[in-house]
Amino acid sequence: MNRRVTVVGGGLAGSEAAWQLARRGIEVLLLEMRPLRTTPAHTTEMLAEVVCSNSFGADGAASPAGILKNELRRLDSLILSCADESRVPAGKALAVDREIFSRKVTERLESLPQVAVRREECVSLPEGPVIVATGPLTSPALAAILQRQAGTEYLSFFDAVAPVVVADSIDMSVAFRRGRWGQEEDYINCP
Repeated sequence: MNRRVTVVGGGLAGSEAAWQLARRGIEVLLLEMRPLRTTPAHTTEMLAEVVCSNSFGADGAASPAGILKNELRRLDSLILSCADESRVPAGKALAVDREIFSRKVTERLESLPQVAVRREECVSLPEGPVIVATGPLTSPALAAILQRQAGTEYLSFFDAVAPVVVADSIDMSVAFRRGRWGQEEDYINCP
Protein backbone atom coordinates (compact mmCIF):
# COMPACT_ATOMS: atom_id res chain seq x y z
CA MET A 1 0.00 0.00 0.00
CA ASN A 2 1.27 3.46 -0.94
CA ARG A 3 1.80 5.42 2.26
CA ARG A 4 2.31 8.80 0.58
CA VAL A 5 -0.31 11.16 -0.84
CA THR A 6 0.18 14.48 -2.60
CA VAL A 7 -2.36 17.16 -1.74
CA VAL A 8 -2.50 20.07 -4.18
CA GLY A 9 -3.85 23.23 -2.58
CA GLY A 10 -3.44 24.48 0.97
CA GLY A 11 -6.90 25.98 1.44
CA LEU A 12 -9.54 24.69 3.84
CA ALA A 13 -10.14 21.37 2.06
CA GLY A 14 -6.49 20.67 1.27
CA SER A 15 -5.37 21.50 4.80
CA GLU A 16 -8.03 19.24 6.33
CA ALA A 17 -7.16 16.41 3.92
CA ALA A 18 -3.45 16.68 4.77
CA TRP A 19 -4.24 16.68 8.51
CA GLN A 20 -6.54 13.65 8.35
CA LEU A 21 -4.06 11.64 6.27
CA ALA A 22 -1.11 12.52 8.51
CA ARG A 23 -3.05 11.63 11.66
CA ARG A 24 -3.48 8.17 10.15
CA GLY A 25 0.26 7.72 9.60
CA ILE A 26 0.27 8.58 5.90
CA GLU A 27 3.04 10.84 4.60
CA VAL A 28 1.72 13.94 2.85
CA LEU A 29 3.32 16.29 0.37
CA LEU A 30 1.21 19.46 0.49
CA LEU A 31 1.75 21.71 -2.53
CA GLU A 32 0.71 25.36 -2.12
CA MET A 33 1.59 27.92 -4.78
CA ARG A 34 1.52 30.93 -2.46
CA PRO A 35 3.55 33.09 -1.93
CA LEU A 36 5.38 32.32 -5.19
CA ARG A 37 2.17 32.70 -7.18
CA THR A 38 -0.58 34.67 -5.52
CA THR A 39 -4.23 35.35 -6.32
CA PRO A 40 -6.35 38.49 -6.33
CA ALA A 41 -8.14 37.32 -3.15
CA HIS A 42 -5.24 36.18 -0.95
CA THR A 43 -3.27 38.59 1.23
CA THR A 44 -1.01 36.21 3.19
CA GLU A 45 1.04 33.10 2.55
CA MET A 46 -0.63 31.14 5.35
CA LEU A 47 -2.49 27.90 4.76
CA ALA A 48 -6.30 27.82 5.01
CA GLU A 49 -6.54 31.57 4.44
CA VAL A 50 -10.18 32.59 4.69
CA VAL A 51 -10.72 34.88 1.70
CA CYS A 52 -14.51 35.14 1.68
CA SER A 53 -16.84 35.44 4.67
CA ASN A 54 -15.26 34.65 8.01
CA SER A 55 -18.47 32.85 9.01
CA PHE A 56 -18.56 29.08 8.83
CA GLY A 57 -22.33 29.16 9.26
CA ALA A 58 -24.69 27.98 11.96
CA ASP A 59 -23.15 26.19 14.93
CA GLY A 60 -26.18 25.28 17.02
CA ALA A 61 -26.78 21.61 17.75
CA ALA A 62 -30.32 21.87 16.33
CA SER A 63 -29.24 23.05 12.86
CA PRO A 64 -28.03 20.72 10.09
CA ALA A 65 -24.82 22.74 9.72
CA GLY A 66 -24.25 22.58 13.47
CA ILE A 67 -24.77 18.82 13.50
CA LEU A 68 -22.16 18.41 10.75
CA LYS A 69 -19.71 20.61 12.64
CA ASN A 70 -20.16 18.52 15.79
CA GLU A 71 -19.53 15.35 13.77
CA LEU A 72 -16.36 16.90 12.33
CA ARG A 73 -15.20 17.85 15.82
CA ARG A 74 -15.59 14.22 16.92
CA LEU A 75 -13.48 13.21 13.91
CA ASP A 76 -10.64 15.51 15.09
CA SER A 77 -11.12 18.12 12.35
CA LEU A 78 -8.19 20.51 12.16
CA ILE A 79 -10.36 23.19 10.59
CA LEU A 80 -13.06 23.01 13.30
CA SER A 81 -10.51 22.84 16.12
CA CYS A 82 -8.71 25.95 14.87
CA ALA A 83 -12.03 27.68 14.17
CA ASP A 84 -13.19 27.03 17.73
CA GLU A 85 -9.92 28.44 19.09
CA SER A 86 -10.12 31.59 16.95
CA ARG A 87 -13.85 32.17 17.32
CA VAL A 88 -15.26 35.72 17.35
CA PRO A 89 -18.77 36.79 18.42
CA ALA A 90 -21.31 35.98 15.67
CA GLY A 91 -24.49 34.98 17.43
CA LYS A 92 -25.36 31.36 16.69
CA ALA A 93 -22.85 31.18 13.84
CA LEU A 94 -19.23 30.07 13.98
CA ALA A 95 -17.09 32.97 12.77
CA VAL A 96 -13.32 33.27 13.08
CA ASP A 97 -10.57 35.83 13.35
CA ARG A 98 -9.08 35.23 9.90
CA GLU A 99 -5.44 35.77 10.82
CA ILE A 100 -5.45 33.74 14.05
CA PHE A 101 -7.34 30.91 12.33
CA SER A 102 -4.95 30.63 9.37
CA ARG A 103 -1.89 30.92 11.58
CA LYS A 104 -3.11 28.06 13.80
CA VAL A 105 -3.81 25.81 10.79
CA THR A 106 -0.40 26.60 9.28
CA GLU A 107 1.48 25.99 12.53
CA ARG A 108 -0.25 22.68 13.24
CA LEU A 109 0.30 21.29 9.76
CA GLU A 110 3.93 22.41 9.66
CA SER A 111 4.52 20.79 13.07
CA LEU A 112 3.52 17.32 11.86
CA PRO A 113 6.53 15.23 10.79
CA GLN A 114 4.33 13.38 8.26
CA VAL A 115 3.52 16.61 6.38
CA ALA A 116 5.97 18.31 4.04
CA VAL A 117 4.73 21.69 2.81
CA ARG A 118 6.26 22.69 -0.51
CA ARG A 119 5.65 26.21 -1.80
CA GLU A 120 5.40 25.81 -5.56
CA GLU A 121 2.81 25.92 -8.29
CA CYS A 122 1.60 22.52 -9.43
CA VAL A 123 2.06 22.48 -13.21
CA SER A 124 1.62 18.73 -13.72
CA LEU A 125 -0.26 16.08 -11.80
CA PRO A 126 2.20 14.03 -9.73
CA GLU A 127 2.36 10.24 -9.92
CA GLY A 128 0.61 8.23 -7.26
CA PRO A 129 -2.36 9.14 -5.10
CA VAL A 130 -3.28 12.83 -5.46
CA ILE A 131 -5.99 15.02 -3.96
CA VAL A 132 -6.59 18.21 -5.95
CA ALA A 133 -8.17 20.75 -3.61
CA THR A 134 -7.45 24.07 -5.30
CA GLY A 135 -10.98 25.43 -5.59
CA PRO A 136 -11.99 28.59 -7.42
CA LEU A 137 -8.51 30.15 -7.30
CA THR A 138 -6.84 27.37 -9.27
CA SER A 139 -3.90 28.63 -11.30
CA PRO A 140 -4.39 28.81 -15.09
CA ALA A 141 -1.71 26.14 -15.65
CA LEU A 142 -3.35 23.62 -13.33
CA ALA A 143 -6.82 24.48 -14.66
CA ALA A 144 -5.62 23.61 -18.17
CA ILE A 145 -4.33 20.25 -16.94
CA LEU A 146 -7.64 19.51 -15.20
CA GLN A 147 -9.58 20.48 -18.33
CA ARG A 148 -7.53 18.02 -20.39
CA GLN A 149 -7.94 15.28 -17.77
CA ALA A 150 -11.70 15.88 -17.53
CA GLY A 151 -12.11 16.12 -21.29
CA THR A 152 -13.88 19.46 -21.14
CA GLU A 153 -12.87 23.06 -21.63
CA TYR A 154 -15.21 24.29 -18.90
CA LEU A 155 -14.58 24.12 -15.18
CA SER A 156 -17.07 25.72 -12.84
CA PHE A 157 -15.87 27.46 -9.71
CA PHE A 158 -17.97 29.90 -7.73
CA ASP A 159 -16.77 32.00 -4.85
CA ALA A 160 -16.95 35.54 -3.56
CA VAL A 161 -14.80 37.82 -1.49
CA ALA A 162 -16.72 39.45 1.35
CA PRO A 163 -15.83 43.04 2.20
CA VAL A 164 -13.99 43.59 5.45
CA VAL A 165 -15.14 46.74 7.25
CA VAL A 166 -13.05 48.33 10.00
CA ALA A 167 -15.26 48.98 13.05
CA ASP A 168 -13.82 52.47 13.58
CA SER A 169 -15.11 53.49 10.15
CA ILE A 170 -18.78 52.85 11.02
CA ASP A 171 -21.01 55.76 12.00
CA MET A 172 -22.72 54.26 15.05
CA SER A 173 -25.19 57.16 15.17
CA VAL A 174 -26.81 55.54 12.12
CA ALA A 175 -25.78 51.88 12.50
CA PHE A 176 -27.22 49.62 15.18
CA ARG A 177 -26.40 46.30 16.86
CA ARG A 178 -28.81 43.43 16.43
CA GLY A 179 -28.55 39.73 15.72
CA ARG A 180 -30.17 37.93 12.85
CA TRP A 181 -33.10 36.79 14.95
CA GLY A 182 -33.05 39.55 17.56
CA GLN A 183 -31.50 37.24 20.16
CA GLU A 184 -28.00 38.69 20.35
CA GLU A 185 -26.14 41.86 19.44
CA ASP A 186 -23.08 40.38 17.72
CA TYR A 187 -23.79 42.02 14.35
CA ILE A 188 -23.56 45.69 13.38
CA ASN A 189 -26.27 46.63 10.89
CA CYS A 190 -25.46 49.50 8.53
CA PRO A 191 -28.64 50.81 6.84
